[in-house]
Parts: sequence; structure tokens; C-alpha cells
Amino acid sequence: MSHVLSTYARFPVTLVRGEGARVWDDAGKSYLDFCTGIAVCSLGHCPPRLVDAIREQAGTLMHVSNLYGIPQQEELARVIVEEQVKLPGKVFFANSGAESNDGLIKTARKFGHARPQPDGSPRFEVLSFTKSFHGRTLGGISATGQDKVKEGFDPLPTGFRHLPFNDLAALEAAIAPETAAILLEPVQGEGGVNVATPEFLRGVAALCKKHDLLLLLDEVQAGFNRCGPAMAWRAIAPEIEPDAISWAKGMGGGFPIGAFWLSDRAIDDAGTCLSSLLGPGSHGTTYGGNPLACAASLAVLAEIADAGIEANVLQQEQHIRETIASWKLPVITEVRGLGLLLGLGLDASQLAVPDGKLPAAFVCGELLKAGLLVPPAGPETVRLLPPLNVSSAEVDEALTVVRSTLESLLTSH
Repeated sequence: MSHVLSTYARFPVTLVRGEGARVWDDAGKSYLDFCTGIAVCSLGHCPPRLVDAIREQAGTLMHVSNLYGIPQQEELARVIVEEQVKLPGKVFFANSGAESNDGLIKTARKFGHARPQPDGSPRFEVLSFTKSFHGRTLGGISATGQDKVKEGFDPLPTGFRHLPFNDLAALEAAIAPETAAILLEPVQGEGGVNVATPEFLRGVAALCKKHDLLLLLDEVQAGFNRCGPAMAWRAIAPEIEPDAISWAKGMGGGFPIGAFWLSDRAIDDAGTCLSSLLGPGSHGTTYGGNPLACAASLAVLAEIADAGIEANVLQQEQHIRETIASWKLPVITEVRGLGLLLGLGLDASQLAVPDGKLPAAFVCGELLKAGLLVPPAGPETVRLLPPLNVSSAEVDEALTVVRSTLESLLTSH
């Protein structure tokens, strides 16, 4: 009998050890891991640089309150601002993507008070998009454009509307006097691996400037080189300048850490910076940005920079796309995504899926039996989320399993 809440529909495997792109279960069976904790283990399992950094910091100082200075936090913020975002701003450290997105939502509310409606009443509304996912807190599920995460939790916080993704006309028509911000994922992960078009992302940025709105980017799953460049939006429309960005997942390589960045840009004629709106007492965390988490993240980002990870991500993306295209398997309708955040769209009508099973989840279960871990993304999309340093041989091994498994599940088989 388990004493753990049954909040997850778990696959029937218990993992106990990992190394690189492989994990082992409690029976000793090996799996190639193209789930990586859902885009968390950027460098695979137990990478030496990360393990060494955690060991050294754990033996020196693991945690102190944010009431005091934390050198590792200061250095990580510098690296993120100067080497990753490359735009003036400041960083708040949290523990998860949901917390980071709550920080963006609170920033939008603060901005709406600082830049109110003409009648003096605060702006408060955040516009987001269908098939989005922004976390499991009440604020996160309110911002999320998927009804399934909201069931049984009403009444939810108000001030959110969801619009069709990549539909600029619908977005422009929806902007109201109370609107304060637009929140979007450059690549929607949980919602099916849907990529914002360059025209859409540029159009959103232009609407934000026109209507004095904040442009909030959720890069929790897509950021820190998962899509190639350090920042996912730069793979789509590199010239835009967001007002705020949230992250988590891959930035710690498996150690829990999240963060959000706020621009230093002036929001009024007096020169008030957006990053100054969250002052002392307005936001906080007990664990966020502690020395251990920051040391882990610094090691991950340093290894990504030193090992040429961005080039490998782009090379393996091309290799995956070309290999799958060569199969000419109609059951795969398309390969969506960027870098190593990829989704295989499935034609469920061609698959022998048992009654009551969602096609993607069923396929993921069959791939697990064949020794490959991958997660679903919606009912008819299978995600490929390998380590960013995955080798061509490991990609070939995984794709061989994908092809043979899909062929075995065809209704005509």
C-alpha cells in the first residue's frame, strides 16, 4: 500500500539509477531516456560537473535565508542576464516553473497598478492562449488554456482570458482597457508541442508596445538551449525584447530551481524600471536561490556553454527530422517543435489503440516496454526530450525503437 497521493497516472516502472542518457529500473532493466524528467535533465543523468558542484557546495553551505547575501545567487543572476538573456534586467530565484509563472502574474498586476486605466482603476488582466500550460498553482491553472487542469478547483482567480494560439487578429480584438499583459510559451510543450510563428511573436510584441502591455514569455520547458539558442524566443524572432521571462526545468539539470527575469526598461517618464516594481515585502521565497541550487545551475550552464551544446541540439534536431521523414510512415503526421523539444503528431486512426486509452499515452507505454522513455503531449502527440548532449548513436537507437513500435501497432499490421 502506497502512502503517496495518487496525483500521477504512473507508468509501470520504478527507476533507481541513471547515467548519461540511460536509466535502470529496480529489476535491472536499462532504458534510453528521451523524457529526461520532462525536459529537466539537460545533460543526462549524473553528469560529473553537476555532481561535483553539488557535492562541493553541500559540504560548504547548503542553505541560508534570502535575508542575507548569497554569492552563488549573485553570480547566477549575472550569468543569466549578461550571457543568456543579454538584455538589462534582474532575476528572482524560485524552486519551480509554477512559482516562476506566479511571479510573472504578480508582476503584471503590479504593472497594472503603476500604469492604470484612464479612470485610475488598475489594469489586471492577463491574456494567454489555448493549449498553453503555466503550472499547477491556482494562478498557473487560471492562466492555462486547458480545461482539464481546472476541473474541480473553481472558483478560480479572475483576470485571465484564453485566445487561439498563433491568431494575431483574435488577440488584437481581445485587448481591453483592463488588459495588462500577454503571456505565452514560444513553444507550447504540454499542449502538443506547438511553435509560435515568427509573424505571431513579432505581432504580439508590437501589440504590447502599441497598448502599453507587458510581454511575458514562459520558457519553463523551452529555455536554456532546449530549443537551440539559450533563449527559445531567439530561435523564432530574435529581434523582439520581452519584458519578463520564466524558467525552471532544465536550468538545474535535475536539481530543483526556477527563476524569472524582469527587464530594466523604464515604464514611465520618471524612469521607473519594470524590475523595481517588486520591492521588499512584495514577493519572496524560503528556499529559492539558495547556495546549493545556484551552484548546481551554474555548473549546468557552464557545461552547456563549454561543451558546444547548442550546436549539438541543432544537429540532432536535423538528424531526427531527416530520419523520420525517410521512413515515410503516414501514422506520423508531422514533427513539430524546435531543437530537442519535438513532438511526433500521430494519426490515431492508423493505430490499434485499446478502448479507453489515449493514443499518445498508449504509444508511450509500448515504447517503455521496448526500452525507451518518452512522455505524451496531449492525446495524439509523443514528445522527444533527450538530453541536450545526446549522441547520434543514441538518437539512432531511440528512433529504431520508435519506428519498430509504431509499425507493430498499425491497424494494417
